[in-house]
Amino acid sequence: MSRLTAKDFPPEVLKLFDQYVHGGLSRRGFLESAGKYSVGSMTAAGFLAALSPRFAEAQQIKPDDKRLKTSWVELPSPQGNGKLRGYLVQPANATGKLPVVLVIHENRGLNPHIEDITRRIALDNFIAFAPDALFPLGGYPGTEEAAVALFGKLDQTKTREDFVAAANWLAKLPEGNGKLGAVGFCYGGGMVNFLATRLPDLAAGVPFYGGQPATEDVPKIKAPLLLHYAGNDQRINAGWPKYEAALKEAGVKFEGYIYPGVEHGFNNDTTPRYDEASAKLAWQRTISFFNAHLRG
Repeated sequence: MSRLTAKDFPPEVLKLFDQYVHGGLSRRGFLESAGKYSVGSMTAAGFLAALSPRFAEAQQIKPDDKRLKTSWVELPSPQGNGKLRGYLVQPANATGKLPVVLVIHENRGLNPHIEDITRRIALDNFIAFAPDALFPLGGYPGTEEAAVALFGKLDQTKTREDFVAAANWLAKLPEGNGKLGAVGFCYGGGMVNFLATRLPDLAAGVPFYGGQPATEDVPKIKAPLLLHYAGNDQRINAGWPKYEAALKEAGVKFEGYIYPGVEHGFNNDTTPRYDEASAKLAWQRTISFFNAHLRG
């Protein structure tokens, strides 16, 4: 059986799913609304099941890969939730100091997909650290539905400070070369944009389909940015023209790409919204960007 893609779903269902995973629609609301688009054996429940992540099938790097050294780290976050926890991944046989990259998850916490992304980055000869925003509430709960529900209970002011604390700790890691990059997806993309306004020493930021910061904060950005957007992502893209204009006015170095015909979440290879060609191009650009700005 061939793998499902976004083109196998009515566009209206994809929009409803986007609302559901971002907390704008309940499970019941999704099922009731998506039911109008049922075709043959593909019911509303079938849409939901088909669009949900399949972590094991998409995993590229096994957690026990011998090329990597992994650990779980707890850090103080006095301005945030008091303590944070994250997944630290380093090349096992690194020589010399390496650039460091903060990896920021979607609005579901540190799930197996983002752990895999963190390992992928480390295999490209970076030290990668992925905090779990859900740690104060017990951590990623094991299912996406439960994770979205938990995420809505976070104090986002404290959570933002947790990510600031994680970034500052990572930048000072003894094995690191002192150059910090950040990459994030969806919620995490918005967090990268936020961190760029807060961290004057951020050396490179790569938000994937992330919400934009307040216009008045854009002049605070010192880091070069590489911004990835999905062509069909009307919700996030609505803020891009204003952000682009503000970046230009502030003299921020940036590259912005809109990938035509793809959905929000196109880099996430655990779901049918994944678009292989766009994801590979965006990822190649991301690693090249980090290599250019974090090494030497």
